[in-house]
Amino acid sequence: MNEPGRIRAGQIRAGMGGWTFEPWEGTFYPEKLPKKQQLQFAARQVPTIEINGTYYRGQTPETFAKWAADTPENFVFAVKGNRFVTNKKVLGEAGESMQKFWDTGVHELGDRLGPVVWQFAPTKKFEPEDFEAFLKLLPEKTGGVALRHVLEVRHASFAVPEFVALAKKYKAAICYAHHHDYPEIADVTADFVYARLQKGEDSVPTAYTPKELDRWAARAKEWAEGGQPDDLPLADPASKPAKQPRDVFLYIIHEGKIRAPQGAMALMQRLEAKA
Repeated sequence: MNEPGRIRAGQIRAGMGGWTFEPWEGTFYPEKLPKKQQLQFAARQVPTIEINGTYYRGQTPETFAKWAADTPENFVFAVKGNRFVTNKKVLGEAGESMQKFWDTGVHELGDRLGPVVWQFAPTKKFEPEDFEAFLKLLPEKTGGVALRHVLEVRHASFAVPEFVALAKKYKAAICYAHHHDYPEIADVTADFVYARLQKGEDSVPTAYTPKELDRWAARAKEWAEGGQPDDLPLADPASKPAKQPRDVFLYIIHEGKIRAPQGAMALMQRLEAKA
């Protein structure tokens, strides 16, 4: 039950990238679990998974439908948009490639479809006019399923108020990357928040230390209640997000990623204990 005068929070989900990773066999997955059952198992340990394979190659409607069928109610996937869309030299010319991506059948995920992540190369610089031309290509729906778009940029030139303003204008979330090299842009620009936690270490049983996970749980809760953590870098400190509940998606995705599932589960345990 909410406390009097306290804003209702959005839903917080923590997960990892993908579900097929050999080092997880016997560490995350039970011994001898068939590979075809790995998604079914993983989707019952965490409430969300980011699909990376869609960035590299096209899938089929049948594949998306099977992924949806293998997961429980209220589970959602984040789906990476194909690299042939975001690697265009002129982003405004990505319309045909983007349509090919939608035609692979992403909508077959149905209510399992969460945010769609558009990842840009570290060499891609912020060019306001061309980037806005790309944003104009993003549809509100695909196959009748509503879409939420995430912008994952990796060049420091994006850490400016103009980028924040464009993201807000088109209701797209800026991916907050907790990363050693990429710019950290924690400005809230949409009705949801998307974060990739990429500084985990395999030497830590939960990727991030218990103290670090406590802090991430607190930040997630603040985002969910409509706030913006005051200890994360902003590209436009003068721009304040509307005070409204927001769904929050956090993914532990780091170099070795062996402990990513344990980190996501430990983070969810903290969030559920505070609910």
